[in-house]
Amino acid sequence: MKKSLFAVAAVTAFAGAAQAQSSVTVYGLLDVGFVGSTSRTTAANVQTKQTGNSFTNSAESTSRLGFKGVEDLGGGMSAFFTVETGLTPAGTNASPFNNRQSFAGLKKNGVGQVAFGTQYTPIHAAGALTDPGQQNNMIGNVFYATNTNGVGNTTQAAGVATGLNQTTDAYTVRTANTLKLESATFAGFNATAIYTLNNQNTTQTASYSTSTGSTAGGNNNNSGWGLGVNYTWQKLLVTANYQSFKSQNPYGTVAATNALPAGTTPSPAIYGTTGGSNVNDNQAYVAATYDFGILKAYAQWVNRKVTSTVNTGYYASRSAQQLGVRSYITPTIEAWASAGNGRIDSFGAGSPTANLVAWQLGSNYYLSKRTNLYAIYGQAQTSNVVVTGTNAGNLSANANNYAVGVRHTF
Repeated sequence: MKKSLFAVAAVTAFAGAAQAQSSVTVYGLLDVGFVGSTSRTTAANVQTKQTGNSFTNSAESTSRLGFKGVEDLGGGMSAFFTVETGLTPAGTNASPFNNRQSFAGLKKNGVGQVAFGTQYTPIHAAGALTDPGQQNNMIGNVFYATNTNGVGNTTQAAGVATGLNQTTDAYTVRTANTLKLESATFAGFNATAIYTLNNQNTTQTASYSTSTGSTAGGNNNNSGWGLGVNYTWQKLLVTANYQSFKSQNPYGTVAATNALPAGTTPSPAIYGTTGGSNVNDNQAYVAATYDFGILKAYAQWVNRKVTSTVNTGYYASRSAQQLGVRSYITPTIEAWASAGNGRIDSFGAGSPTANLVAWQLGSNYYLSKRTNLYAIYGQAQTSNVVVTGTNAGNLSANANNYAVGVRHTF
């Protein structure tokens, strides 16, 4: 009898220890509400006005569902994973699975961690710590530039700025096929590095037509790397990040010329193809925050330059800077404000340029630690495009965006 009791106790203890060493967490966020927008564009002295409003989702934060787990391997080692999909709770159709993050890796306490899969870039991770709007999906933020209907930035391994307007993505959010290294914190410093690789070299077997193109043959190279360093000292945080991506596929269907920035007609074979954009995409981000107690102050600078791999004379560049504050007015009411400006330069006859300005106000009312109501308003404007000191047909744009909603995390 005693042996049986001892055996049951041993099995129970072993099962309890195994369960304690491995855990899986289900988490998520649902953000729904009302979003409205107004935009005006002027081209060739003709003004176009558009308005929109809808009950939609993801204005303050992108709705998502995720699973993450950790297994204790002993000796300070652990294995971990994350799988996350975006959700569209206010959509007319059920949300399809779409990959946000999906990775697995190993961690050593006091040293750092390594992971493989689809992951956030160093700039996006740094922005989560240093953006006064906390990377919401509303217009009016020159760092986390997005569109006007409450839907977040798109994932890009590398891309080209396709127009001179304030909605051009300021940086790449996440990359697939990525190795990510992250150090522990030493003397206030911690570092992150990524390397993304998807390279394929194929021998051309079919007849190549310059008019219709071909998706076979040549070197299809989608690769990149990134570095980020954070330094924390008491209430000060400083971050510096750089990332560079290459997307190259010399054989593909010729891209439509209307996908190029206004006023430019470079050879599509040089500029890009639908099979690959033939570009180097370089991005930099420097920011700092300081917590004064009653409020936190933010300063940001971001730059993105996309250049043809064939001819460096073909490029599109966007740089911007932004200041902001965020504060709890009461224990349950939080507010933030930001304002920024920037400049867009592009290739083409007369080297077209444009200036942009944007600002945003927002607030949260916390009903609990997991549920809050929010209200956000933002404006952005792109000036007339200047071509060698002249006006390019009064091409300009301005827009405002507003939203009220509820956000719940679980």
